[in-house]
Amino acid sequence: MRHLISPLDFSVEELDKLLSLAKDISENPKKYSKCCEGKKLATLFYEPSTRTRLSFEAAMLNLGGSVLGFSSADSSSAAKGESVSDTIRVISCYADICAMRHPKEGAPMVAASKSGIPVINAGDGGHQHPTQTLTDLLTIKALKGKLGNMTIGLCGDLKFGRTVHSLIHSLVRYENIKFVLISPKELRVPDYIKEDVLDEHGVEYKEVENLEDVMGELDILYMTRVQRERFFNEDDYIRMKDFYILDTAKMQLAKDDMLVLHPLPRVNEISVDVDDDPRAAYFKQAQYGVYVRMALIMTLLEVSLDEQ
Repeated sequence: MRHLISPLDFSVEELDKLLSLAKDISENPKKYSKCCEGKKLATLFYEPSTRTRLSFEAAMLNLGGSVLGFSSADSSSAAKGESVSDTIRVISCYADICAMRHPKEGAPMVAASKSGIPVINAGDGGHQHPTQTLTDLLTIKALKGKLGNMTIGLCGDLKFGRTVHSLIHSLVRYENIKFVLISPKELRVPDYIKEDVLDEHGVEYKEVENLEDVMGELDILYMTRVQRERFFNEDDYIRMKDFYILDTAKMQLAKDDMLVLHPLPRVNEISVDVDDDPRAAYFKQAQYGVYVRMALIMTLLEVSLDEQ
């Protein structure tokens, strides 16, 4: 039995196989519509979510399976003080696979250690968000045709942004990746990621505060929102939230084939005027998220078209 807690839980070869399956699902969705008949996905969301939770549910339903779960800690026995370990032991009696989002770093790992079913980390605090990373990789590979030899700009909240941390961990395994880390000083990538991941892998990167200065260098611009829920001080959040806003003027500085990604939801960090730009890929990205989660569910449940 396998779990997905970190994007590094799959080797590059396994990732390539997963992304190839997701691509085939995107091109032939009906072919996979009964792969998980009789299987149940439990969505244990201790923290609010729209896209991640619904995309997991859509993925399982598209595979012919069914879904059960909760969408907030208040609507679960966690409100009564039940531990994650006890919850997953019980859920293992009801479902075949589980997707968990939790505000505390490491909670899905604890669940996996006690679980009788595969556990998927759907986001744990400011730590990791591996299925968003799979979505990002599929989007880049589908639209760029490759995952190496690119300059990736990461912009916004790079300190608390778990999607950014997971993406860095994954992309350093591909050839000739360069990062441009665009953020205010208060929201820079944590030192442990720079030292243990970027420096350790010999990956070229630079830290800048001005987005306009580097727009022309980028093959991918990955925008993130400044997350109110990660701040202890409301004044700090208000001061930071409008630091970067991508608009049509800034897009004019970019390459003709640059792609703009965003894990969503956005607040105001991307102007709605950018939505009509053919380089805006964030809504396609949301669709790819369903396909990659379908591929992940099939992989962890070890089901295939042959069994169907």
